[in-house]
Amino acid sequence: MGLVASGRTPYVIGALKYARRQGCGTVAISCNPTSPIAALAEVAISPVVGPEALTGSTGLKSGTAQKLVLNMLSTGVMVKLGKVYQNLMVDVKATNEKLVDRACRIVMEATGAARDEAQRALQETGYAAKPAILMILSGISAAEAEQRLERHHGYLRDALLP
Repeated sequence: MGLVASGRTPYVIGALKYARRQGCGTVAISCNPTSPIAALAEVAISPVVGPEALTGSTGLKSGTAQKLVLNMLSTGVMVKLGKVYQNLMVDVKATNEKLVDRACRIVMEATGAARDEAQRALQETGYAAKPAILMILSGISAAEAEQRLERHHGYLRDALLP
């Protein structure tokens, strides 16, 4: 994936050419739909933002638009990889106090469970939110939740089906 505001930065063009020679799929993100990288890549994403408020500064509106594109792409990837359930990031393994609290809130929201039940399920799963949610919603053990998630390739929604 090549990312550049103008779409003509030589090292980005070089990287996309190299990627194509290696047989990789290529994506170009620039704010210039007629740019060299847009022509070179298999997929071109070119948000048109209009002129910058400060001429010569390609990082203002362009950078903001590109960040939004990257956020949309990464969100889609997270959903596709099964790391999301409803609108919650559930593939959380809490490794510190802040993440333990976040995982607990996610489990509570996904299941409607009280804090103590969510905490207990998280403890039983080694502080992994996804199997804790499955445990509570399905009334199964941590071991069964892990097995069911494995059978369904980590997709919580699929593991919840009878």
